Amino acid sequence: MLNRITVGLDGSSAGLAAADWAAHEAELRGAALELVHAEDWAQYGPFAVPLPEPRQQWAEDLLSHTRDRLLREHGTLDISTRGTEGLAAFKVLASAASDADLLVLGSRGLGSVTGFIVGSTGSATIPETETPVVLVRSVDGQDRPHVNADDAGPVVLGVDPRSNCDRLLSFACEEADRRSCPLVVVHGWSLPPVFSYAPTLDPGVEKEMADRLKTTLRDLLSPWERKYPQLSVDARLVIGQPAIQILDAASGAALVVVGRRIRRPALGARIGPVTHAVMHHATSPVAVVAHG
Repeated sequence: MLNRITVGLDGSSAGLAAADWAAHEAELRGAALELVHAEDWAQYGPFAVPLPEPRQQWAEDLLSHTRDRLLREHGTLDISTRGTEGLAAFKVLASAASDADLLVLGSRGLGSVTGFIVGSTGSATIPETETPVVLVRSVDGQDRPHVNADDAGPVVLGVDPRSNCDRLLSFACEEADRRSCPLVVVHGWSLPPVFSYAPTLDPGVEKEMADRLKTTLRDLLSPWERKYPQLSVDARLVIGQPAIQILDAASGAALVVVGRRIRRPALGARIGPVTHAVMHHATSPVAVVAHG
């Protein structure tokens, strides 16, 4: 890794909000910032053809104007730009992220009821890279990210203690430590479906399962609490659908962290249902971290 954050620009307000969030994150990390614009020729037809000159000039202006604005607001940042033509945008972004520490993309909001649209490029890029990807919402179409002004909200992490969570926990702890904010760890669970049809079972079964999960979650977090003794960790074991519980805890969060298992099935990599739901409905920035 080159201690660099890469952000994808497409000219939308969400893309510009992503650039603002990425610049703030780069300052926290002491990292360089790379602005990438990929013109996806595939959307215009089956063959790659040169872009019209006005469109190419627009792309160059987008990169240079965004860089100039960010330098005015973050004068100490090392900011570079890259424009690419002729390849699918998600391939360009995944390639650019390969040696970056973080890839940041914009996501367009539609409102609290209908949720959000991550977009085809974002949805296609996430399974193509093992670099953590952060999705940033714009606020009411403005080119500012939906984050607390003082960045004082917690970092919220959704975990499944039965899986390997080391990469998730490492990322979430580092982010909370940089911000000097609490880390909220959420695991949503439900009784197996069979218990819905067996009301005469020992009522202590639910408590026994909950106690077992509490022990598992505590054992999972203990090494990280020792590594980050100054970090305030709030572990929540709650009954209910995991995505709903994570979204409930994520209200006002500085960052929401969820995982994506690294898989290479014959039909292509996929994003799990919990992560998919959080990506599309959380108002705070969402980091998707690939793990084993």
